Amino acid sequence: MEQDFKGRAVLVTGSGVGIGKAAAELFAARGAFVGIHCHRSRTAAEATLAGLQKAGGQGVIVSGDLSVPAQARAIVATMLHAGGRLDVLVNNAGSPIQRAKLEDCSLELWEKVIATNLTGTFLVTQAAIPYLRQSGHGAIVNNLTLSIQTGGANGAGAYAAAKGGVQVLTRTLARELAPQVRVNAVMPGVIETRHHEEFSTPERMTQYRQETPLQRNGQASEVAAAIVFLASDAARFITGALVDINGGRFLR
Repeated sequence: MEQDFKGRAVLVTGSGVGIGKAAAELFAARGAFVGIHCHRSRTAAEATLAGLQKAGGQGVIVSGDLSVPAQARAIVATMLHAGGRLDVLVNNAGSPIQRAKLEDCSLELWEKVIATNLTGTFLVTQAAIPYLRQSGHGAIVNNLTLSIQTGGANGAGAYAAAKGGVQVLTRTLARELAPQVRVNAVMPGVIETRHHEEFSTPERMTQYRQETPLQRNGQASEVAAAIVFLASDAARFITGALVDINGGRFLR
């Protein structure tokens, strides 16, 4: 019952594919009305919505560029109109966009990565805060990356820097929004999603598995389970936490 979300509304950014999709589906399975956010992947978002509706869930697609202030506010407004409230925000949307060592990273690419991963998170969170405060069960869960801890190897430095900013935001917001809203984050390692299909070679994925103490890469459903837990009443005395989900690749 402590992970029952009946009567609650959850907005998951970037939920057309991967971890976001898995989280949206699990929240819906636990009874939540789910806002499935997309920017460019409308077709994927529609497939996610159709899938959770087929399983008996409820939700709505909310689209827009989170890094544009008016669009971030409109995303939250659309969610409120459809769901009637907002109890949980999952800041999952993000991307390295392309790999580039910092010495070769153009200012244009740097600013785009920061906007996509840090500014967008800031703007949608800022728009959501008043409604999360009113919820009585307000929670934010941010999706970070193992790259924060490894330094963004293999051309992911800008991405790691942006996600590092979200890590700091997590702890800042945990203090600023208490006691009405809890704020936590997950820090996934190598998860077998479209992200790594795009940014890692099959050979590198095999190497990741061999380097991981649990001898495998993670699944989106495993990260989703942690996200749902942190957003639930089962975690009601947890705030400001960073949860590693990496099979032991990095031990703090």
